[in-house]
Amino acid sequence: MQLPFPLAQEPDEPTIELGRKLFAGDTEFVKGVVAMDGLPPADRLEVCFAGRSNVGKSSLINALTGRKGLARASNTPGRTQEINFFTQGPDLFLVDLPGYGYAEAPVAVVAKWQRLLRAYLSGRQTLRRAFVLIDARHGVKAVDEEIMTLLDQSAVTFQVVMTKCDKKAAAVLDKTLDQVRAALAKHPAAYPEIVATSAEKGEGIATLRAIIAALD
Repeated sequence: MQLPFPLAQEPDEPTIELGRKLFAGDTEFVKGVVAMDGLPPADRLEVCFAGRSNVGKSSLINALTGRKGLARASNTPGRTQEINFFTQGPDLFLVDLPGYGYAEAPVAVVAKWQRLLRAYLSGRQTLRRAFVLIDARHGVKAVDEEIMTLLDQSAVTFQVVMTKCDKKAAAVLDKTLDQVRAALAKHPAAYPEIVATSAEKGEGIATLRAIIAALD
C-alpha cells in the first residue's frame, strides 16, 4: 500500500540535469529584508526555506547552491532576523526565512518577525513553494506546526525537507517519518511528498534541485 506522504524518488536523468544546470548558474545575495516595502521586485519565480533554529537550513542552502559560505549559519539561535533574498541565475529567487523556535529572542522581536513572515507569505504572488525543514533526529515540533498552519492560512504549498538524515539509523528514521506523516495529514497546504536530505553527505540534494527546477 502506498504510504501517505512518501519519500520523493530520484527524478529521471533529464530532470536531474535541469536541476544541475539551474544550480550551476551564478548565485548572488540580493538583500536582507526587514519590512515589506524592502522586498525586491516580484519579477521572477521564487521558493523559500523555513525551519526552526539549528535545523540545518544554512547548510542545506549552501549544499544546493554549491557555495559553502552563501547562507551563514549562526551559533546563536534566532540571530538571523531578516528575510534574505538570493538570485539563482536570472529567473529564480531563493528566499531564506528567519529561523524560528528560539527561546532567547525577546517577545516583541518574535512578534515583529511573525508579522513580516505572515505579510510575505500571504502577499508574494511569485512564491511557488515553501520548503519546511524538519530535523530527522527530532521530527515535527510545536513551532513547526505553527509555521505549517501559517502556510495553510496563506494558501502557500509547502513541502517538508528532512535534514540530517545521515544522523539516525534507518529504523529510527522510519519512526520519525511516521510522526511527520501524521502531522502533515492535518495540513491542507502540504505537498504530498517528503524529501530526505543530508547536506553533509549530499544525499537528496540533486532531487531537491530537480524539484525546484521543475516548478513553473
